Amino acid sequence: MPTVHVDLGARSYDVMVENGLLARAGEAIRAAGLKGRAAIISDETVARHHGAALSAALEAAGISSDLHLVPSGEASKSMARVEELCSSLAAAGHDRRSFVVALGGGVVGDLAGFVAAVFYRGIPFVQVPTTIVAQVDSSVGGKTGVNLAEGKNLLGAFHQPALVLADPQVLATLPDREYREGYAEVIKHAAIRDAGMLADIAALDPATREVPADLIARNIAIKARIVEADEHETKGIRALLNLGHTIGHGIEAAVPYGEMLHGEAISLGLCAALFLSEKHAGLAAAESREILGLLRHFHLPLQLDPAITTERVMQKLGRDKKFEGGNIRFVLLRAGGDAYLSEAVTKDDLVEAVELLRGTVE
Repeated sequence: MPTVHVDLGARSYDVMVENGLLARAGEAIRAAGLKGRAAIISDETVARHHGAALSAALEAAGISSDLHLVPSGEASKSMARVEELCSSLAAAGHDRRSFVVALGGGVVGDLAGFVAAVFYRGIPFVQVPTTIVAQVDSSVGGKTGVNLAEGKNLLGAFHQPALVLADPQVLATLPDREYREGYAEVIKHAAIRDAGMLADIAALDPATREVPADLIARNIAIKARIVEADEHETKGIRALLNLGHTIGHGIEAAVPYGEMLHGEAISLGLCAALFLSEKHAGLAAAESREILGLLRHFHLPLQLDPAITTERVMQKLGRDKKFEGGNIRFVLLRAGGDAYLSEAVTKDDLVEAVELLRGTVE
């Protein structure tokens, strides 16, 4: 069983990756030293598929639990839902001796993690990610939070999980669109830190729905090492994980939340970042084409909907956390596996990159 240790001193934890792990979740949680009652936070869709299995696994390990549901989709990442969930936990008798289990994708993980960060001023939580995006990226690193109308993830807290349990078998229940979007983050990780992974990704058949556990663990290890070096994103190292996210988040926030999936927006953001990397960082056109080919391989979008105006995207970009004091901090690639944080990108460059997305990306 691949296990990745995230070494953060007193906040260290393991990320376990194994087929069938959901059925042993209670056992793994007990072994991690967690005690008390569990508040499972999930969305309505995921709970239908996996809620009973998780509850049974907890019960088998002697852990009592109850289920707290939110509607599926990005709109649930709101302060209103945080308040509703905290009230629900309090009404159910949970207190500082309880812990939260986040069962779902990135939305549920971010939301449940934030609830755990603020309920009784912070209680432990476990991530049980059920999407590719969540398994390879958002479940690890301790970033929790919710959205505002002005932009994504503008409210939140760093609150590391006590344990992450990634079961690749649960990915089989994902709809096609949600399954494919996750590969945007996998491709991003390869692009910033492991160029050799690009060939392994190209060898996958999107139709099989088989995601190798070692590929998930390899992605998690990339993120873990970056988080260890810069947990609170103060050194410019963790910011490398934002490749494709500056413009991607602007596009995602330019439409009603949930209308575009996170990975779809990041695919477009990666296209823009590749263009700017060629312009400012000397990225070879052949390497850009290789990465674009992988996005195309997983049927991810490479062209911006004409209805999404450049003005709207730029308005949302101005609210992004990656803009510090009005300065643009943009992740570029010198080559596959060699990312860095640049201040050379201008507002005009961003406009040019967004406009580029309106044509056919070669």
